[in-house]
Amino acid sequence: MSVLLLRLAGPLQAWGSAARFPRRTTENAPTKSGVIGLLAGAQGRSREADLSDLSSLRFGVRIDQPGTRLRDFQTAHHADSGKAMPLSERFYLADAVFVAGVEGDAELVEELHAAVREPTFLPYLGRRSCPPAQPIDLGIRANTDLKSALLQTNWQASDWHQRRARAAAMAAASRSAPARPPTIRLDLLIDCAPDEDPDITQRDQPISFDPRHRRYGLRDLTSHAVHLPVAQAAEPPHHDPIAALRKT
Repeated sequence: MSVLLLRLAGPLQAWGSAARFPRRTTENAPTKSGVIGLLAGAQGRSREADLSDLSSLRFGVRIDQPGTRLRDFQTAHHADSGKAMPLSERFYLADAVFVAGVEGDAELVEELHAAVREPTFLPYLGRRSCPPAQPIDLGIRANTDLKSALLQTNWQASDWHQRRARAAAMAAASRSAPARPPTIRLDLLIDCAPDEDPDITQRDQPISFDPRHRRYGLRDLTSHAVHLPVAQAAEPPHHDPIAALRKT
């Protein structure tokens, strides 16, 4: 088995699992259906395509920077009649950073990695209006399981968030008795193993993205607290989203 890791960071993200009609909410972390949609789009699959191979992948996400919940109101008019549509209330996560991973057969994971590096359709973070601010590819971890891969990945939070969290962790460690090394506490959400009891259940298992009849099943998750040594913090790489469009 292999694991493909993705860095999901951007000014705005929106990962809905129960969004309905004018009120479009977001979960506190990326959903499996949202990330599977990103991967299917990178491969160039149509919305009517079979998703069974992607849905069978085990999914997990680590919350490296929770971000701030933001609410927006949007208005719209019907293109033909000009009639005002209902006021839409939409929620986003601002300045959030996540590490998401999918675990599965090595050959499929390699295909997804190639698609992420050269996507057919540009990736977005839950909604089309939410582009990534950094490269999403964090590479493949071969011959390991999903939880281990997420635990061993360096902290991907923004530089300013790392400084703030480091200072808080070091202050807390200095006040402890006896003194202990400073660590950063992160939350991990991961698909349940067959022998595990779920902590959370979401209607987030993608079955079909066909716009005529989207279908999602229930997905069981477990939650874990992850403690990373402060020394594991990594400087996020510079990313220019239009570098490839400039003339050489």
